[in-house]
This record gives sequence, C-alpha cells and structure tokens, in this order.
Amino acid sequence: MEAVLKAFYEQQPSANVPQERVSFGTSGHRGRSIERTFNASHIYAITQAVVDYRCEAGYQGPLFLGFDTHALSRPAWECALQVLAANKVPVFVEKDHGYTATPLISQAILHHNHPHDQAAPDVALADGLIITPSHNPPEDGGIKYNPHHGGPADTDATGWIELRANAYLLRQLEDVLTVPVEEAIAHAQEYDFTAHYVAKLGSVVDIAAIQGADLALGADPMGGTALPVWQAIAAHYNLNLDVVNTTVDPAFAFMPPDHDGKIRMDCSSPAAMANLLKIKDRFDIAFGNDPDADRHGIVDASGLMNPNHFLAVCIDYLITHRPEWAASLKIGKTLVSSSMIDRVVASHQRELYEVPVGFKWFVEGLHVGWLAFGGEESAGASLLTRDGKAWSTDKDGIVLCLLAAEIMAVTGKTPSEYYRTLTERFGEPFYKRVDTACSPEEKAAFKKLSAESVTEKTLAGDAITAVLVGAPGNGAAIGGIKVTTKNGWFAARPSGTESLYKVYAESFKGAQHLDELIENAKVLLAGVLA
Repeated sequence: MEAVLKAFYEQQPSANVPQERVSFGTSGHRGRSIERTFNASHIYAITQAVVDYRCEAGYQGPLFLGFDTHALSRPAWECALQVLAANKVPVFVEKDHGYTATPLISQAILHHNHPHDQAAPDVALADGLIITPSHNPPEDGGIKYNPHHGGPADTDATGWIELRANAYLLRQLEDVLTVPVEEAIAHAQEYDFTAHYVAKLGSVVDIAAIQGADLALGADPMGGTALPVWQAIAAHYNLNLDVVNTTVDPAFAFMPPDHDGKIRMDCSSPAAMANLLKIKDRFDIAFGNDPDADRHGIVDASGLMNPNHFLAVCIDYLITHRPEWAASLKIGKTLVSSSMIDRVVASHQRELYEVPVGFKWFVEGLHVGWLAFGGEESAGASLLTRDGKAWSTDKDGIVLCLLAAEIMAVTGKTPSEYYRTLTERFGEPFYKRVDTACSPEEKAAFKKLSAESVTEKTLAGDAITAVLVGAPGNGAAIGGIKVTTKNGWFAARPSGTESLYKVYAESFKGAQHLDELIENAKVLLAGVLA
C-alpha cells in the first residue's frame, strides 16, 4: 500500500487526459492513485466544487463527512477537510475521527433536515460527503456526494460538480482554498453517528422480536465500517450476536480472493464470503457487509442467499408485516432485478416502481414517503420506518441484515426457506449475468436504440411482450434495452468503465431456457448494434 499512498499525493492528474478527469458514475467518482484517477488533486477539486454547489443551492447547515477503511480513504478525508475548513463550511465527523458507514451519513442528514423539509429554502440544510469505493479492491478510492435528501446525488447535481471540478483541475487548483491538515482537523466537530443510528433502529426493524427469539447471530464486517455498528448493536440491544471478524486492515489481507482472483469485499459473492460460510453452522443466521456497509449478504443454513431472492423475501414479508404502511405505497426495483419481485408485488395488488440501474432513482420516493422499499439486484436496499417515514435514502446494508433476523424471528423460517415458499407459489426463476466484448461503435449504438430497433416477434420460443429503452416506473432512459416475454427477459447495457456490455437474463422455464435466452439476446444485439 506504500506505493498507492505515495502516488495519491505525488501523481498529478491532467484534465486534458480524458481518463484522468473527474467522472461521476452511479456511485460517485472512483479510481486508483497509481493510474492518476484518484489522487489528492481530484479530492481538492471535487470538494471545492461541492462547496460551490452548496452555495448555489443555498445550503448553510453542516456537511457530514465520513470515510471507510480503504487505504486511500483517510488521506482523502483529510484533503476534503482541508478544503471545507478553508471555505468555513461547518463539518461533522465521527467521534475520535473514526470511520463512518454510508447509511449512518444518510441517517444523520435526514435527522438534521427533517424539521425543515417543508420549510423555506434559506433554512440551514445539511448534506454529506462519503469517502469510499464501496466493495472495490483495496487499492481503489472513491468519493460520493449526498445532498439534503440524504441519498446519492442525481445526475444534474453530479454533472454540475463534475464540470466544476474538472475546471479546477484544468487551472491546476490555483483557486482551490485549503488550510493545513492540523487546522482542518481542529475545525471539524465530532458527532456520534453510531450512537444516534443504533438508538433509532427499533423504528425500522422489530428489534423486540429478534430479542425474544434469542437467535444466534453472526456478523462479518469484512474489515469495514460496520464493525463498530455491529458491536454497538450487540451491546445496546443485548443480542446473541457474534462479530466474527474484528480485523481492520487497509490491505484487506484476511480476505479470500473473489471469483477472478482479486481481493474484493463483495458481500454478495460466495468466494468473497468464504470466511463466513465456513462457520455458518454456528449461527441461526449470519450476515456480511461491504466496507461502507451499504450492501448486505445474508447467510443461513442453505449458504449465501442470492440478493435477488432476498429482495423478493423482504418485499413479501414487509407487505404482510407492516400494517401501518398504506396500500398506496409503491415497491421499487431496478429493471435488472428478478421478475419474482414483479409477481410478489402483483399478488398483493401493490404498484411496482421499476427504474434504471442506480439507487439514486429511489431517493425521492423514500425521502417523501411514497416508496415503501427500493432494492437493487447488487444487494443494496432501503425501506421506510415501521410507521411509514423516511429511514435512510441511501442503501442500508445493516438494516437489511437485521430485517433478515426479524423475518426469521417472526416467521420461524430462514430467508432461504421463506424464498422456497415463494417459488412454490410463483415458479422458480433462473437468473444470470454475462459480459460480452463491446467496441466503441457498439457502445455508441446503445444510445440510439429505440423500441422499434427490435423487429423480432419472439425470443427463446416465446412472444415478445415489451421492448423497453425507458424504465416503466419513471420513464428514465435505461442506457440500454430490455426485452420481455411471458416466461423471461433480458436486459443489456454497456459498461461505463470497460470495453464490454452486460447482459442480464432470467427465465421461469429452467436453466436450459435461460441459456437459450442469452444466446438469442446476443444474436439480437449483434443485429441492432451493427
């Protein structure tokens, strides 16, 4: 990690080189110091741009600043503080300058702003910055911005910040304000994010039911920010909960390699979760979180649960066990999540809200309170409180883990057993994602696709029922295409960082039909992208 840290300070990115510019994807700006895509200069520029954005938006409240356990996160946190202090922005950081999980930042923003949600625009609204590359490898860095609503910034905000930050890079930071690190740290006010968050968990999860069931629980923070939170939860609620790994190592040397041999703290990957899976029989239910704790991995007697399966279980359970939730509340999913969710939601006569990939599409609904639940196939989700109010507007891996414990405590079924009852009612889906090489011309062709681009009438033996380039829930462009039939579907979208496109597919007719769907999809795409 020494070379990574050295490069962070010494390598100078150039805004004239496209790949070295600030670029906000679905989860903020990410990169590597040794590739000049995540360096001190990026953080200085992005933070000054955020300060400017706050001025434009009229924010005068505090900025909640958190960082995770990746090697570059603490240095980037210090750089951000230098700019915020120089600009006299009030900043709240974790007590003792510790690391902070993403859902805790979201919760803090919402808690501060709640009395002012309907107030005049000059009220002192708060926002937040989180230094994290999520589950990415140890050498990676990342930073994301959450405005007053507490969730990921929308494309208008990130586009504005990105443009302004790159202008600062072009001018070699000459008009970016900074103060020395010691002065910056002295400027920050300490805030006990963990205590505030843990004390309110009973408002969103039935903690009493979990306590009453006396389940044996296991939690693996995977070397991340969930560690102090799980420790506090166990102590505060006197749960039979064992935090199985208390190691914090910026190199994440304790992690087993992921499926491709890389170290990646992905709690939805059986390979990355191998340590917890080895000891799963010690627990009634166990869970893991990625380094910023915005994702969940659920482990029961059957092993690591597929994230799509767990989302379907959560939705069916919540609809039937949250009596205070109005029947008009919608249920959110991304369009590459399982259609099992569609069937569950329809069975309860609820409205499905299907959106493009990216948790930002759920933020407004969760914030205002018309969306009961929003989930992604990549193991990220959040939900309203038990009485139908905003809890977090960013993904909350910790609450989803506790919800798994609640489901088992209340129903007596593990989440995997619960899912099997759903397959008995609705059929068993088979789901897969494959990556295919993609030329720059093909990537450009994705942007030009329309429903009329597909002239085929059938897909894998079934009549095509819909061709989508916009999400059904909000009409937003999906950045690709989705084709559906009665028994299956595929969706394809180009990668934002690699020369490939991703094909997601699902069949309710079996594994062989799923393979046929994928092969048909590739042939169809080859024709429409030519």
